[in-house]
Amino acid sequence: MVPVEVLEVGGEGALWKFLLSGAMAGAVSRTGTAPLDRAKVYMQVYSSKTNFMNLLGGLRSMVQEGGVRSLWRGNGINVLKIAPEYAIKFSVFEQCKNYFCGVHGSPPFQERLLAGSLAVAISQTLINPMEVLKTRLTLRRTGQYKGLLDCARQILERDGTRALYRGYLPNMLGIIPYACTDLAVYEMLRCLWLKSGRDMEDPSGLVSLSSVTLSTTCGQMASYPLTLVRTRMQAQDTVEGSNPTMRGVFRRILAQQGWPGLYRGMTPTLLKVLPAGGISYVVYEAMKKTLSVVGSR
Repeated sequence: MVPVEVLEVGGEGALWKFLLSGAMAGAVSRTGTAPLDRAKVYMQVYSSKTNFMNLLGGLRSMVQEGGVRSLWRGNGINVLKIAPEYAIKFSVFEQCKNYFCGVHGSPPFQERLLAGSLAVAISQTLINPMEVLKTRLTLRRTGQYKGLLDCARQILERDGTRALYRGYLPNMLGIIPYACTDLAVYEMLRCLWLKSGRDMEDPSGLVSLSSVTLSTTCGQMASYPLTLVRTRMQAQDTVEGSNPTMRGVFRRILAQQGWPGLYRGMTPTLLKVLPAGGISYVVYEAMKKTLSVVGSR
């Protein structure tokens, strides 16, 4: 979602500073946790009842196939899409905040939920092709693609333009449970902090990091089945040579693996939340201080 302090931005002059800070924080944190991210995608796609794969097994398989450097496959485009993703998200968020929240004067929770969800939905709509490319590059075998452009060319030649929007529906549906859970948990923690009699206007870094980490974890758990289905749809053509639908992927997962199958890859997802959040928080705050941005989450 969008950092809380962006709500307080009075003009668009400081928006580029939040954009640059967020993009840099995202790039560094994603690079630092890329092996866990690739392990998650690998387990989501290849793990099954007959081929059960834990975190260590997934990491071992990837290293055996392509060496240690293979743990960072797909990270280039993951970092490349951060800047446009943040730019679209922050810009749309600012416009939605001014239009909806300024007119109706909604409470902070509703403001963030409405403006944030719309911002994420629009940014993900425009970024979805890059998500598909990221998934394909993350799962690629050694020598399968020569690079980003070659991957895009092969997808277009084999599957057409529609393939770049594989997983779009579960991606959009996942925004609602993620946003509601993330914001609800964060607001609950904020209320508990206020009731403790302490100053929420200037919480310690540990309190901010803990709140963000816990709320993000709960949000990811709420939307994880849809995230898994999205990833399977984006990779399905490569894995099974089919034209998958969201309902078809759901049915296949439940038939082959049962309800636990909807949470394949959850372990690396949970393990990367704290380091990713910590790295992101430290870099974000350092960038804000460097750019003289006032305010903190």
